[in-house]
Amino acid sequence: MHSLDITKDESPDSPDEEALNDLRNTYIAMDDFWAHPSNLEDEDSSDEDFVPSLHLRNVGAKTDKLPEISVDEAVFDFVVAAPPVEESDSESVSDQQRVTTEEHLVGKCANITYNDNLLLLARHLKLPLKNCKHVDRLSGVPCPGVPPFQVTLKPRGTGAVLEWLCPFGHSQWKWNSQPTLKFGMQGGDFMLSTNILLSGNNYRKVALLFKFMAMGMVTESAYYRIQDAYCIEPVQEFWDNIRAEVLERMRQKDHIVVLGDGRMDSPGHCAQYCTYTTIEQDSRDILHIVTVDKRDTSRNSVIMEKECFIRTMDALLPNVKIKEVVTDAHPQITALLNPERGRYKAWGLQHSLDIWHAAKSLSKRLRKAGAVKGQNPIQDWARDIVNHFWYCSKQASTEEEFKSMWVGVMHHVRNEHFWATGCCQHEPLEEGSQDKPWMEQGSAAHRALAAIVFEKRWLNLVRKFLNFRTTSDLESFQNHILLYAAKRMSYTPFVYKTRTLLAAIDYNMHNRRVPALNKDGHKMYKKSYNKKSKNWAVYTIKEKKEYKYIPDLQKAILGRRLKSGTGLPRKTTLRPEDPRRLGLLSSAEPSPPTSELIQRRVTRGVYDLKPLEN
Repeated sequence: MHSLDITKDESPDSPDEEALNDLRNTYIAMDDFWAHPSNLEDEDSSDEDFVPSLHLRNVGAKTDKLPEISVDEAVFDFVVAAPPVEESDSESVSDQQRVTTEEHLVGKCANITYNDNLLLLARHLKLPLKNCKHVDRLSGVPCPGVPPFQVTLKPRGTGAVLEWLCPFGHSQWKWNSQPTLKFGMQGGDFMLSTNILLSGNNYRKVALLFKFMAMGMVTESAYYRIQDAYCIEPVQEFWDNIRAEVLERMRQKDHIVVLGDGRMDSPGHCAQYCTYTTIEQDSRDILHIVTVDKRDTSRNSVIMEKECFIRTMDALLPNVKIKEVVTDAHPQITALLNPERGRYKAWGLQHSLDIWHAAKSLSKRLRKAGAVKGQNPIQDWARDIVNHFWYCSKQASTEEEFKSMWVGVMHHVRNEHFWATGCCQHEPLEEGSQDKPWMEQGSAAHRALAAIVFEKRWLNLVRKFLNFRTTSDLESFQNHILLYAAKRMSYTPFVYKTRTLLAAIDYNMHNRRVPALNKDGHKMYKKSYNKKSKNWAVYTIKEKKEYKYIPDLQKAILGRRLKSGTGLPRKTTLRPEDPRRLGLLSSAEPSPPTSELIQRRVTRGVYDLKPLEN
């Protein structure tokens, strides 16, 4: 059996991140809080999904001199650069820029301009007019007004309109601070609405920022109509093109390993959407992403992840040669991948479980057993037992090898290091070096530990641990989705799907960034501190994201508006496949009129809770 006492080797001054952060060069660490049984009294037993915190410690990295990585750098990862100054020829007074192609807006620089400064500039301008150009339609007499003309400014959305009036109130010229599209929509209003979505922002937060700056803002209804009418289909088409390129590369491989995991849009059983993402093991490219609405599963949120997995596999299996599927221990998905009775038994898929989730499941059962009176010694050994499972999964290549190493923990905790079928693989222990009490043969703690170690269901899963797979990259991507679709915000079905696709596009387009180099040509590193594990980790700083694909998305969205031939729709419409056509999320009856609800509230004050009759 491998040594249960983990020692750290010294690392070089310039750490190799791939070696230090490699899953096979790590060991499991638990919070010190759970090492003391007395602390279990403070546990919130109402949380059924609670598990003790497990952390991966990488062995021996010198990180004391590295700068720390911040949350903003980890999530947003972009640099604001000064835009280039473009020279443009002056236009005649009568010309007003009209947007007819995508190049008139996409990539053009904009600025924050104050109205007082605009008026100051306009009042110093001299129009090339000697007198008022207005002519009375009835008498045919021209207006006698002469310069100087009065200048007025009227805010409009995110822009401003300047108008020159003669002394008699006749308009001489109007100038808009933004180019305009056909049917009068301002280009700045359109691009702001588009980029709020593309950047993963929220309209109301941006509107609040603009309010604090006393700036004009596109109206909320216009924003949602622009988003619904012009943004959803271009994003879907852009993702389809990216995914087609990824699948073409995957077809060149004989066999691929895919990692899959689901994500709910909100905590608990009140989720409305489930997003299931599949990543290829070697390239870390997202192969497929699917979103299911609760109404698609007859309002049963429990089977949403299963439905997502079925849609994913039905889409991938005919196109790529999948050899192995790595998931968490979701029982419904495990049943689908059963080699004898599962839905996909004919494909010969190998099912592996995420080793991280397996370690957390083991730690949860050990913690629960150690909380029972008379079984407290299990708490002292929990960290070492989980570590031993981690080691067995890394080293074993067959089920028999894993089991022969795994059962050794039952002997080691009794201070028995040689037995009939094997022995521990650690160095001889010095007298008094062990700081944990040994268990006694037949004690309550030893019997409870044996029930966990030799559990039939646990041993049947051994074959799914041997490849030592992890879905950690999926966990990272699902955290990245929060940038585009926060769990505390509500979205319509197609907008939520669009935001998850934007996260997938961002992830795939920046998946192959190379490490950033300093002026000496060496890799740059940063360190991050985990407060729970009290462990420092080292990360390679990668090149900043450039978001080169954003102009293409902007052109596609703007092109859809220019080709529409109509103005902005007055209301949003439901698409044929919109889940909202299936009815309300809950089984509640349709809501009564607002006036009736108000009247009911008033009648409650006189203790009359009966509905009003029509």
